Amino acid sequence: MRSALYVPADRPDMLAKALGRGADGVIVDLEDAVAPSAKERARSICAQWLAGLAPAGERPGPRVWVRINPGRPGLADARAVALPAVSGLMVAKTERVGDLVAVAGELTAAPWIALCPLLESASALLSAPLIGRGPRVTRMHLGEADLCADTGIAPGPDERELLWPRTQLVLACAAAGLAPPLAPVSTDFRDLEALRTSTQALKRLGFGGRSCIHPAQIPVVEEVFTPSPAEIERARALVARFEAAGAGATRDESGRMIDEAVVRGARRVLAAVPDPMTLRG
Repeated sequence: MRSALYVPADRPDMLAKALGRGADGVIVDLEDAVAPSAKERARSICAQWLAGLAPAGERPGPRVWVRINPGRPGLADARAVALPAVSGLMVAKTERVGDLVAVAGELTAAPWIALCPLLESASALLSAPLIGRGPRVTRMHLGEADLCADTGIAPGPDERELLWPRTQLVLACAAAGLAPPLAPVSTDFRDLEALRTSTQALKRLGFGGRSCIHPAQIPVVEEVFTPSPAEIERARALVARFEAAGAGATRDESGRMIDEAVVRGARRVLAAVPDPMTLRG
């Protein structure tokens, strides 16, 4: 996913429009976006909306994920939303592999549902190499607001204070063989140029996409994370030349060396090209 749009689970009006907003993914939020008194109602609204969608493997358009609550409420969430339309669950405030084992235990009848732990504390982030190998985990994300509250980190304008946590997450995902993480949201959805600049920096750091809280952010995020035609053509040429050489290093048309590391980068570019079958319209 290049982009994923958060949608409150207790807003039927927003859910009705969510799949047409243009994002690669939709994250229906049962946690922070829902008041404690509205949790049960939100769970019911979410399940009803999901029940009206075609199965994930048969429906073009955005993949649907659900962010569930931590602890026992999250287990109830998992049971309620383990439906064919759901691609995965984001497990809020994951602290240990045991949290994922408990959620996976509620999904025995839904083997297609993946898990994405949200790491929101210092303890969770330092345990990322273990958590990344938990059951059903396909990617991990960082909950930066809670992490900052837990650690006392106070990001400045350039957010350099978050460089180490972000890098740690990218490395942990790569080490566990997971998909690159989605970058955290930007809460200022009016300043799209600032969003572009920060998203470009996060892409350079190794993130594979970004979460959004407003539809206006989606085009900017997807533009940053979509390879240009020139990048795609160069990547295809590098892979073709390397494979034609048979084995070992070769050279490109400019005489620069092409080895396995260069080709891995080219294949990563090609993997980021959107699949036409998943696009809207």
